[in-house]
Amino acid sequence: MLPSLKDQRFLITGGTGSFGQTMVGRLLSAGAAEVRVLSRDEAKQDDLRRRLRDDRVRFYVGDVRDLDSVTKAARGVNYVFHAAALKQVPSCEFFPLEAVRTNVLGSANVIEACERNDVASVVFLSTDKAVQPINAMGISKALMEKVAQAHARNNPNAATNVSCVRYGNVMYSRGSVIPLFIEQIRAGQPITVTEPRMTRFLMSLAESVDLVEHAFTHANPGDIFIRKAAASTIADLGEALCNLFGVPFKMNILGIRHGEKMAETLASREELEHAQDFGDFFRVPLDSRDLNYALYFDEGEIEREQVFDFNSSNAPRLTVPEVESLLLTLPEVRAQLSAADRLPDSVTA
Repeated sequence: MLPSLKDQRFLITGGTGSFGQTMVGRLLSAGAAEVRVLSRDEAKQDDLRRRLRDDRVRFYVGDVRDLDSVTKAARGVNYVFHAAALKQVPSCEFFPLEAVRTNVLGSANVIEACERNDVASVVFLSTDKAVQPINAMGISKALMEKVAQAHARNNPNAATNVSCVRYGNVMYSRGSVIPLFIEQIRAGQPITVTEPRMTRFLMSLAESVDLVEHAFTHANPGDIFIRKAAASTIADLGEALCNLFGVPFKMNILGIRHGEKMAETLASREELEHAQDFGDFFRVPLDSRDLNYALYFDEGEIEREQVFDFNSSNAPRLTVPEVESLLLTLPEVRAQLSAADRLPDSVTA
């Protein structure tokens, strides 16, 4: 955490989720004056309150769909992390209007609440599924990004800096495949795989938090920061976990679910044509043109360097041993291995 965020007041929407809990801990360790958690789940709030036992954390029961509850939670706050969302692809496929109400209209409410309270900066958490989306969750997240960019474009002198971050699968986050695989492995069952050749980006919670912190201190209004990541096939991920737990690799193939892709895209070719490369990150700046297109040249660049989408098929591909090494960096996986007496001697918790 950079020093400029010390002694500040923060609000995390969806703060009882995997990202939110990690960010709460990071902010407290960095010396935040106050961290507010807004979510609908009072049971998870109570669990987090009991675990942290820190007076700097304040809990607000509310929903981003309700502007009034977000506005009250954002009073006196300097920075907002907007993590509240409907994230499960199949459920959003069956209830797309619910995805719109939370991911699109709820995000608009967050911006409005931040503007009313003169919040300095708000960062929206997006996903690789927002790029060239084929499912309702991805489409709603893509619209969330457009809402953030439209605010920046239409309000150049706004008090609140609105930006986005986009990243791939966060390993061991709530609802992700790794906890499911471990549960099945420890129960002696084959792991359930929709399509073994499917590729996905792999990224730790710590890396996702780093990306958000980077956006808070470097983003211009409307920017999208994208975290680069390596990828793996689902089969290799499952095999790596089986190897770590010392069991034979067995799969039960289910077939692709509603709205799933064979590969996910973190950045499109069109975005990369004008993105800035910062090593671990891409920065996609806002297209700040207004509707008066006559002010601009009618002809664009005739020759451009050929650029391709950055997706999980052409990203650096991890081998099974490399996936194993990456998994061993996760505290949750180490804890599971330790409980099963499988933690390698060379790895310390």
